[in-house]
Amino acid sequence: MELSGARILVVGATGVLGGRISRGLADRGAKLALAGRDRRKLIALARELGGCQYKRFDAYDVEGCPWLVRDAHQVLGGLQGVVVCSGIVAFGTAENTHDVVSEQLFAVNTLAPIAILRTALPVLHRGSAIAAITGVESDRPAPELATYSASKAALSAWLAAVRQEQRPRGVTVLDAKLPHVDTGMGERAAAGRRPNRLGRGADPQYVVDRMLDALASGAEEIRVGPDGRTLEAA
Repeated sequence: MELSGARILVVGATGVLGGRISRGLADRGAKLALAGRDRRKLIALARELGGCQYKRFDAYDVEGCPWLVRDAHQVLGGLQGVVVCSGIVAFGTAENTHDVVSEQLFAVNTLAPIAILRTALPVLHRGSAIAAITGVESDRPAPELATYSASKAALSAWLAAVRQEQRPRGVTVLDAKLPHVDTGMGERAAAGRRPNRLGRGADPQYVVDRMLDALASGAEEIRVGPDGRTLEAA
């Protein structure tokens, strides 16, 4: 995907990764529309990036998520890419995870991204791309992260199927199966406490640089390499 001049919607732009992705895309010449939960941070980021369009959204409002795409398509005069980097986490054993927490995780991590990306597909053309962060847990579910892992695995499965559908159209579908990243999300969990075994996460800027490189190269997946530290794109 040619990033210079590309019109891209970044969903989750007020998060640590989303903000860095937005800045990185802007540095590479992309024209952006931003969406995020924190209005104050959205305004500040939009100003920092030269006054790009922004819209506050609530990932729990799945029915309202498609309007992010429609608004971005209108204000940008088209759309070549959508990057979804919003998400929440919860910790705890499966038996102690309340159904309300499960509903929250699947709404934010699965249903909202699907609603956004599904809406974008009809307006994208050859050379365009959609991308979402699923995480290493989508392949390797971890204890005390059962519901979180399941929500990300569901999104990853959806992306894999859509990838097969979109290849003939020339639309790239990127699944970023990232490791634990040092963003502080674990300290803002919907439930439970972050396990000590997780340790320190990967450097956010390193992760973002690999994601942008993957988008630019047309890669379909990012995953942790055999050394357990570096990220590989394929």
